[in-house]
Amino acid sequence: MKFYLAPMEGLTGFVFRNAYQKHFGNIDTYFTPFINNKKMNYKEIKDILPEHNEGMHVVPQILTNRAEDFLAIAKELGNYGYESVNLNLGCPSGTVVAKHRGAGFLAVPEELDHFLEEIFAECPLRISVKTRVGVNDAGEWEHLLSIYEKFPMEELIIHPRVQKDFYNNTPDMEAFLYAVENSRHTLCYNGDICSVEDYRTWRQQMEEKRKCAFMQESGQQTDPEDTGSLVSHLMLGRGVLKNPGLIGELTGHAPITKDQFHAFHDDILKGYLDVMSGERNTLFRMKELWFYFAKYFTEPEKYVKQINKTQHVAEYRVIVDNLFREQEWEQK
Repeated sequence: MKFYLAPMEGLTGFVFRNAYQKHFGNIDTYFTPFINNKKMNYKEIKDILPEHNEGMHVVPQILTNRAEDFLAIAKELGNYGYESVNLNLGCPSGTVVAKHRGAGFLAVPEELDHFLEEIFAECPLRISVKTRVGVNDAGEWEHLLSIYEKFPMEELIIHPRVQKDFYNNTPDMEAFLYAVENSRHTLCYNGDICSVEDYRTWRQQMEEKRKCAFMQESGQQTDPEDTGSLVSHLMLGRGVLKNPGLIGELTGHAPITKDQFHAFHDDILKGYLDVMSGERNTLFRMKELWFYFAKYFTEPEKYVKQINKTQHVAEYRVIVDNLFREQEWEQK
């Protein structure tokens, strides 16, 4: 199984990626938070600089509905040595969708088709696509997939929710399995794999589909032990933020310890202090991460409240050290 880290704006930038790679190193491909300017700004350039991503396989993600902008960004990324880019057709944010970008682009499939035709004809880099299965209803998915099948994309990453779901409701496995049956592309699954149990359930669904496909093709009633896997790429996002040791657990390793997590946290903090101007910006990033980090402590509420109120790194360090010392690391 190949494991990818999902792009999450403000959370999985190069500081997080470097700390994760140092402590765990089990991500096959990191996808950057999206670039949405025709010409990359200073923040976006810092995130994709090769010297900020050494020892990692990184794919930048682009969010746009203008072919000329996509091609301009791709050309600039190529100048930095990148060979692949990813198109964001999954962001459900209202401000993005209103401009027919991200998942909002799925609402105008004819325009999307023309856009893809242009970028695949002219882009010098390989292109993968990260998509949802529709805007309002998964009934849109069959037509959208038929569009994707026209183009030689490197990979199709599917988050089987529609835009209006945001991150609520349950991923639509029937929609994903429809792609398994009808797509010629390499597929990657993304959505709600946040525990070993989630992963086992998903693997069981894939295994059942594989067996059904084998029996239909061969006419046999039993499946040999090793006929390959239908889907061998998995993108994780929130699950890794809640439990940085998740991929290790999925591959048979012991859960990480509280001390390991503490060291990982401290390297993220140091990374932000090194590259950001002022304590306020560093603390803003760390407070965002604690929305997820707190999930694995027994009673973190009062500490998180203190973290969210503090304006000084020295005070922040004391609060965090108290949390690690006083609360249990609860493997869920």
